[in-house]
Amino acid sequence: MKKKTKKLIHEGEYVAEVEVELETTDDPWSPYLSLADAEKLDHARIALRKGDLQAAKRYGRVFQLVPVGG
Repeated sequence: MKKKTKKLIHEGEYVAEVEVELETTDDPWSPYLSLADAEKLDHARIALRKGDLQAAKRYGRVFQLVPVGG
């Protein structure tokens, strides 16, 4: 069974929301990501780490975190 979900990748002051597909099987390691989805998360993380927001946007929505004053 496959289910679409979103994973959040946090690097510094940015977060990328990346859509991936989790596959559930009878295997005790289940659910798991496909290799392509795992690479998509890695590429998004690397782009955020480099500060390359245009590249990060190719993998999902990108947000900037802003501290709440108090």
